[in-house]
Amino acid sequence: MWMRKDRSAGTALLMFVLMTGGGQARADELADLKADIAAMKAAYAQKLAALEARINQLEAQASATPAVVAESPPPPSPAPAGGGGQSAFNPSMSVILAGNYANLSRDPTNYRIAGFMPGGDVGPGARSFNLGESELTFAANVDPYFLANLTASIAGDDSIHAEEAYFKTTALPAGLLLKGGRFFSGIGYVNEIHAHAWDFVDQPLVYQAFLGGQYATDGLQVKWLAPTDLFMEFGAETGNGHHFPGTDRTRNGMTSTAGVMHAGNAIGDSASWRAGLSWLDQRADNRSFASSDAAGTPVTDAFTGSSRIWGADFIYKWAPLGNSVEHQFKFQAEYLHRTESGTLAFDTLGGNLAGAYRSSQSGWYAQSVYQFLPRWRVGLRYDSLRSGDPTIALITNGTLSVADFPDLAASNPNRVSLMLDWNPSEFSRLRLQYAEDQARRDARDHQLFLQYLYSIGAHGAHKF
Repeated sequence: MWMRKDRSAGTALLMFVLMTGGGQARADELADLKADIAAMKAAYAQKLAALEARINQLEAQASATPAVVAESPPPPSPAPAGGGGQSAFNPSMSVILAGNYANLSRDPTNYRIAGFMPGGDVGPGARSFNLGESELTFAANVDPYFLANLTASIAGDDSIHAEEAYFKTTALPAGLLLKGGRFFSGIGYVNEIHAHAWDFVDQPLVYQAFLGGQYATDGLQVKWLAPTDLFMEFGAETGNGHHFPGTDRTRNGMTSTAGVMHAGNAIGDSASWRAGLSWLDQRADNRSFASSDAAGTPVTDAFTGSSRIWGADFIYKWAPLGNSVEHQFKFQAEYLHRTESGTLAFDTLGGNLAGAYRSSQSGWYAQSVYQFLPRWRVGLRYDSLRSGDPTIALITNGTLSVADFPDLAASNPNRVSLMLDWNPSEFSRLRLQYAEDQARRDARDHQLFLQYLYSIGAHGAHKF
């Protein structure tokens, strides 16, 4: 616009000089005016070229940004003008309503994963109609430096507990992020994901056997996002280690430690991937579990020692040109390996015999979920565990027999799950799932689930 105005002004001035006469003076003045106009054109051309180069640079940086996003949900967005910030007086709130109907061919009350010490929350849950784990979440920016989140879990038995209650920094420099309080550990991939965002009704068998379900800790977590084109994230955690496979040790300081590393990137315009490594180190003091002896008499055994887990995970996602409305595909797999060494006590309420114990166990799962139509998805998952043959001194020295530890005899549990779900919107989901579970010893459980999930209120971003 300025160029057109200057050009018009210059033309008018040139016409005025020509009309008022002036000979050589007019010729000189005409040459000066032409030179001024040419200089103005060159200056504006340089400015336009600089702006176009800056636009191209910004577009190139945007296209080079990895498709893998940070795992933590963004702070709540501000409210419309005139209403103050979203958290000016009230935090953002959300409610997840969950429930299911379960048809199980085996009694779930005596569910055990063969070859693994019982502990935590395992099994398919109760039969018939059940109120699942519903969630009530409050979240808000406290100030320019911190965000606070509280998620209360409401179980079907009317019990309520703080599932997560943490603060998180929002303004640390150099890609650093600090979280403190109670939170789901960043180990593995599924562990950080809340139950309503799982792709199946239940967790993989390896999570149930090694972590007793979902591993949470009270402590601190620090993460660093590297300033690289390739998504690179590193994290470390420390906490009280009260959750299975650890126990409350009534000690000060760090009683559990964990480390994570993630890498990921985009593959063209339609796909992305993320890979991770995890490590967890815990201690257990008298981690007791109910069992039976060779005669079938109920006894209580207990383990004291170290429990160390390392794992690897991989996730691949595809959607045509990044548009997941019509079709999308996700492949996900994890491998975990656990070693435990220490002392195993037999019949702690009776004979209380104790001896050395060591085990090396592993497990993995692989699953695929495909959205074949808008709102419709189908998924397949395979779980596999290897208990190994633990070294139990009370058996090797002849004090007891293998029959006195029926839960720890070598076994290779597995399970196949198939699911179909319908998502009327991003706030609701109805799911049908069938599983052939062979986690028990010499017993096959046919499991059929009908699940509903409804989200009310604020709806944060889900993990990549």
